[in-house]
Parts: sequence; structure tokens; C-alpha cells
Amino acid sequence: MVLTRTLRIKPHTATSAVYVVGTELNINLNWCAPSTCKSFSVRCSPTVKYRISPPTQAQTTLTPLTPNSTLIVTMDTASEHAFDSKLSVRYYGEQAETWGTAVLHLTAVEISLDVDADRDGVVEKNNPNKGSWKWGPEGHGAILLVNCDSESFFMKSPDYKSSKITKVSDLKDMSRMVVRTKGPAELPAGYKLTLHVSQTDAEKIRVFRDGKQGRSPTYKNIFSYFIKDYPLVLSPDNVCQEIPYNGGSFEADFFVEGLRFADKDFNGLLTINLSLLEPTSPLFPETPIFTDKVMFHVAPWIMTPNTLDPLEVFICRTSDNDAFLKGMAQLVKQSGCELKICHEFQNRGDRWIQDEMEFGYIDSPHHHFPVVLDSPRRGDLDDYCYDELLGPDFGYVTRSSCEMEVNSLDSFGNLEVSPPVTVNGRSYPLGRIIIGVAFPTTHHGRNMAKVVQDFLWAQKVQEPIALFSDWLTVGHVDEFMSFVPAPDRKGFRLLLASPDAGYRLFHRLQSDGHGQAMMFEGVSGKKLISVDDILNDPQLKYMNNYVQGCIDWNRDVLKKELGLEEDDIIDLPILFHMPEEEENLAVAYYPDMVNMIVLGRNLGVPKPFGPRVGGTCALEAELCALMAPLGLTCFFIDDFASYHEILGEVHCGSNTRRQPFTQRWWNLEPRE
Repeated sequence: MVLTRTLRIKPHTATSAVYVVGTELNINLNWCAPSTCKSFSVRCSPTVKYRISPPTQAQTTLTPLTPNSTLIVTMDTASEHAFDSKLSVRYYGEQAETWGTAVLHLTAVEISLDVDADRDGVVEKNNPNKGSWKWGPEGHGAILLVNCDSESFFMKSPDYKSSKITKVSDLKDMSRMVVRTKGPAELPAGYKLTLHVSQTDAEKIRVFRDGKQGRSPTYKNIFSYFIKDYPLVLSPDNVCQEIPYNGGSFEADFFVEGLRFADKDFNGLLTINLSLLEPTSPLFPETPIFTDKVMFHVAPWIMTPNTLDPLEVFICRTSDNDAFLKGMAQLVKQSGCELKICHEFQNRGDRWIQDEMEFGYIDSPHHHFPVVLDSPRRGDLDDYCYDELLGPDFGYVTRSSCEMEVNSLDSFGNLEVSPPVTVNGRSYPLGRIIIGVAFPTTHHGRNMAKVVQDFLWAQKVQEPIALFSDWLTVGHVDEFMSFVPAPDRKGFRLLLASPDAGYRLFHRLQSDGHGQAMMFEGVSGKKLISVDDILNDPQLKYMNNYVQGCIDWNRDVLKKELGLEEDDIIDLPILFHMPEEEENLAVAYYPDMVNMIVLGRNLGVPKPFGPRVGGTCALEAELCALMAPLGLTCFFIDDFASYHEILGEVHCGSNTRRQPFTQRWWNLEPRE
């Protein structure tokens, strides 16, 4: 749609105006005509074009004047000098006598504010869709990263907290924006160019200018520049800033950083405007006569599922977990990824590194980097993400508040994400986030903090699913479910803890004459218990019937929300019990095999210390038999004393950073 501007001219008067190429000047000729005028004629320089509306059929050089006679003026090229083009309108009376002439002196300029609106990594000129956002592979709109990494290892803080560029390398985390101008050496007196944003958007964005006129840095050569060459233009404290106009054909580079992720009160869309201001009088402010705008969408924080390749595995060293560390080190080496150990002086005895953080990433056409989401749990690992992970190209974000009451469900063993799925024709190519909450009808249950839930929902590209996990003592979804890769069907299987599968296995052992096979052999200080004893415990069976009902409720939710069939689900034989001190909340009876770490085709599984038959743990054998058709290998890791007995397992005690998706988030079409 062509931008139009209303302009008034007067007989016996010369008017000056700046015209922006690509727009239209609308001049109502009747407004300023003498009352006795009946017709008019128009003359102009070769550089000026005009048409008359409504069109006339007059065969003479004079055009009848009507109440709606409008002159529509355009120019195709920028001026070389100020006011080097002219248009004149001569008015005539009844007898074709001249009643006066209005003269318009014009200066044409080309002005555009440009971004990478087609998302190919290049800032194109005057993309017609640059001022709006559309999702999907045929969509448009520029993308902005939240500048949440830290270019400095010293005085560390996320870069967006500084109003200065601390290192020129920080520019790669920003989106390039270009102001392009063409015209005379100088704008006519009083005219100026201004960048501006709304007060609301200013809180979420910051813009720096390339201060070296005449050179346009690219992301490849920005390291040859200096910090001082990038003055701050727009910020939360400055919503409007005049920018230099340079004559001839000129491009000025700007770099834009995001300050906030999308959230409950922010849909992720931001607009920047470039206006040409015209002077009016010393008593009044300049008037915008032309505005170009661009729109950015802040890149969402994206989680990575178990089906993506692992890069780094994080675990904590404590005084009592040597066996766990040894088993994990062997698994990580076998899986071809890197082991990162959080030492005791860093973790201060807090071993639950899964609960402390969740790895994700942010992505744009020109750059991406990992971002850790720090949980609000307030354990002794609180400072780890900020102190140890935040750095160059490693971002940090958290959601919490001083007034917020924290409970176990705020830990991130209670935050998972599915592999990509399609549900009733709707595609989720980045999977769906999964959280655990209280049962919908309860008034007194525990829930994940609303500020965290709001943040997860606002990212849009991994629409969350809420499961019922408050029946567990710890209350985390990773205690009863996991995903593993598979070569067929949907490319994965959902693993669910199943007391029923556990009882079927134990009944089979009993019927095969192994009722006296003992659980927990090899566990120091743990009382042995036979298969017969387990099957003859009516209270334990009663508890597990309840647990199975809770898991089945979640099973139905997952089938519906992930589009799963029964063949996509594998039940693992896991029993639960309810210690008296836990007030009817469940914990795993033996190491919870579903609480595993998935590293490609290798699974790090809590060693269950199940009944041994022929020298082999029956529980291990059952899991291996279930995983073998998927091409998965189980590595059983002893976490009994160091994790299981304090209500956690392998997954709780580890964390994995994975490769990002190859699917680009802006090509999705999420539910609005």
C-alpha cells in the first residue's frame, strides 16, 4: 500500500516540500483556489510526475475545477540538489483569465529502514513485509535474540544488562538493521531523521549505531572495530533519537539486541520506526511526514528432547557418589560426548543438577547459542548456572520472585519435552514441553510456579502439557516417564513406570519357581526381601494400585496430547511404596529405571538390584529385552546409596546439553 501525504499549496505563494520516493503527495486543488476559479493547468519539471483525480475528459489545456479535484504527485529518483524540481498550478476564472499561480519546490529523497525480513541472513532493501510478522515457511518478519550471554568472564553479567557494548564480539548476538538514504548532500534546513520506539517496546529493546561513517561492518569483520565506535541510540531510557543524514547514496548500520524473552505480558513482537521530520515553526515541534517501520520477533527459548544428540553431560561430585561418577564416566565416554563435573566447592553438597537447570537454546538466521534456564528452587547449586555456565555464546535466563513460595515441583526434574509429534493434523516439530502439577480438582496441591509456567507458555513453539505429578513425594514427571529414540513409528517410544508390569514380572518369577529370589543383594545395609514377600504384601499392592491409577491418568493425557497409540508406549516394571512419614505420597520401591539418562543409543539406567535368576538381575534383563528391539543398550549405574535412598536417581543427578534442532522455529505455525 502506497503511503500518501496531504499537502496544501497557495496561489501567489511558493511552497517547499521534501518528497520521499515511493510515496504520493495529494494536493486538493479546490481547498486553496480563489472562490471564482473554474479551471486550472499544471506544469512541472521532467523529474516530477502527476495525475489528476478524478480523471477528466477535457480536450483543452485547462482542466475544470471540481470540489474534489486532487493532484497526485510522484517522483521516481532522488534529487541531486535541494529543491531542484518544481511543479506549478495556475488557476483560471470564467473567461480563462489567470487568478494566480501556486508553485511547489520539491526535494526528493530515498529513505528506508531495513532488516532481514525474509530470514535468509541478509538485510534486503525495502522488503514489503518488513513491518509485520507472519509464522510459517512462507512467513516473514525479522528475528531478534535476547542478548543473554556474557562476553566478559570478569564482572560477569548478561550483556543485556549493560547499556554499553563491552566487546565488539557482542555484535554477533544482535540483529543488523540498516538505514538507507539517497538524496542531496544535505536535507533542507530543519528536516531531520529520527529513530523511535514506543515506550512499551523501549523496555525490551536496545539499539546501537555503527559510528564509523562510510564503512558497513558485517558479522565477519566486526572484530576490527572498537567499542567506542558503537554509540547507544535507543534504550529503555531513550525512546527517540535523531540520527545523521549523509548525502548521496548511503547506508548506516545499526545493531539491535533483545532485553526480554516473551512472557505473559509480552508476545515477543517489537517495532522500530524511522521518521522524516519536517519543521513547522519555532513554537511547535517538528511534524513526521514519512515513517518507515520494521518488526522483530524475539527468538523463543527452546528445549531439546532425548532424541537429539548429546554434547555435554553434567554431574556433581559429592563425598559419597564415587560409584555413580565411575559409571557415568564410562557411559559418557562410550557415548562420545563430554563429561562436565561440578565439584564440591561449586555444588556445596547439592547433587541434584537436573533439578537446578534446564538446557535450551535460542536461534536466529545469523546466530544461535545455548541458554540455560535456571530454576527457582533455591538450593545450594543456585549460583552454578550464573557463575559457571554464563559466558560468551552461553546464555542465562531465570524466572522467580522474592515473594514466590518454592516447592519441589519448581525443580526441573519436573520439566521435560517430548520429541517432535503430530497430533490430529497439527504438527509440533520441536516437540511439546511437559510439566507436572497438582490434580485439577484439588485445592491444596503443589504446583509449578506460575511465573515459570507463564514463561514456558509464552514461548509458543513447544506448547506445554500439564501432567498430574503431585501424587509423588518429590513430584517430578521424570519419576514415571521418559522418552527414548526408536527406528520406527514416530521415531521414539514413551517409557512409563508401571506397577502392573512389575507385578506381572514378579508373578512370572514366582510361577517359575523363583519366589525366594531376593531383592537388594549387594546393597550394603539394605534388608533383603524375596519375590514371595513382595507378592504377599497386601498394603504394598494397594498402594501400587493407586499409583497405577495416577500413571494411567497421565497415560491418557499423553496419548491425547502427543497423538500416541499403545504401540508407542513401553511399560517398565517399577513398583512404588508410601513411607509413613511421606503422608500418602509415593516413592520408588527400588531404583526407578525410568529415571534414566539417554545418550544417543545408550541408556544410563539406575541399577535396580532386582531378584537374581541364574546370576542375572530379572529387572535388568526385562529392561534390556524391552530396549533391544529399538537398538538401545542399557548401562546400569549404581546410584542406590548416593541418590535412590535420598529420593532421586540417575536422571535427577545428571543433566545433558544437546544439539539444537535443525528445524527453524520461525517456520512453525503455532496456535495463537
